[in-house]
Amino acid sequence: MAGLDFAIFDADNHYYEAEEAFTRHIDPRMKRRAIEWAMVDGRKTLLVAGKVNRFIPNPTFDPVAKPGCLEQYYRGHNPKNLSMRELFGQLEPIHRAYRERDERLRVMDAQGIERSFLFPTLGVGMEEALRGDPEALCAAFHAFNAWLAEDWGFAWRERLYGAPMISLVDPAKAVAELEWVLARDARLVCLRAAPVPAPDRSRSLGDPLYDPFWARAQEAGVLVAFHGGDHGYNKYADDWGEGGDFRAFAGTPLRGLVSADRAPFDTFAALICHGVFDRFPGLRMASVEMGSDWVRELLRKLQKSFGQAAGAYREDPVEAFKRHVWVSPFHEEDLRGMADLIGVERMLMGSDFPHAEGIAVPSDYVNELKGFSPREVRLVMRENALQLAERRPVR
Repeated sequence: MAGLDFAIFDADNHYYEAEEAFTRHIDPRMKRRAIEWAMVDGRKTLLVAGKVNRFIPNPTFDPVAKPGCLEQYYRGHNPKNLSMRELFGQLEPIHRAYRERDERLRVMDAQGIERSFLFPTLGVGMEEALRGDPEALCAAFHAFNAWLAEDWGFAWRERLYGAPMISLVDPAKAVAELEWVLARDARLVCLRAAPVPAPDRSRSLGDPLYDPFWARAQEAGVLVAFHGGDHGYNKYADDWGEGGDFRAFAGTPLRGLVSADRAPFDTFAALICHGVFDRFPGLRMASVEMGSDWVRELLRKLQKSFGQAAGAYREDPVEAFKRHVWVSPFHEEDLRGMADLIGVERMLMGSDFPHAEGIAVPSDYVNELKGFSPREVRLVMRENALQLAERRPVR
């Protein structure tokens, strides 16, 4: 496709966390219960809840994989049956742009990116690891958000929008954390697409217990983003005899097939079926780095359910999804089909830069938008995310 005549808004950019991201501001009383570093067998190792954490193979991120080196693998092409280590190829020293915001802006200028939503890399695996200790989990996330505000900012120069992480594990603390980040100009918050851990049992995100959080998010007009990570769904692989800790870039075909699309499917099904959008009609949500293949099946089943038991819903659940949810499809998916299903106004371009599984050149996402009109291309590549970066308070 021809070169773009506008700067893009990348709805899925990442940094690689500084080693002190969870430790610089941690409450000293929580240090050993939350996240810390230790030398294990001569190697700097991440300890979470007092245990070695293997969510990321090398959580120091130095060296690190080249951006986009796994793109063909995630397109389903590995004709030589290479191992993951072989596919990663030669690692390289970490770039300053992965850890310094002003250097990142210079890279974005070169890439034709005006603005980006910035999501964690390591951080999206920590809620599951700390689910057994809600106090430590909340302390770790607050420490992380304080680091994020300091090193990247929540709206740095109106170009870099860091997404603070919030867990609903303690409803009162979730609201307090939301207030803290809103006071520092957060435009979006990042939640886990999973049931909420609780001392007695897991609960739905739609449980009225969490209504004060949803009410404040709606009132502030902040975007609620659900991003891929450790959703705790490895337990379903356990049921099929393939247990073990969740590790990025590791696992078996069955583990991937069993859990790949379940987290976003279940999350948005629960939000709709448990009435969150009925009670809070001003909420705006986004699904990021979880693909879009699950959307078609979810809407099909919601439509069938509505036909079977319309009285269980306050409105057509398919229309509720389309009104409240923006989706960032993986670039290798059927983008035209998704636009026709949910509307091009609800699609977000996301490159996953600089991750190995993403796109090395973020603007190349446009090459997947075959059959899209110039107006539609601009919506996906810029305008849709631009409107989400603006807080839209609802009274």
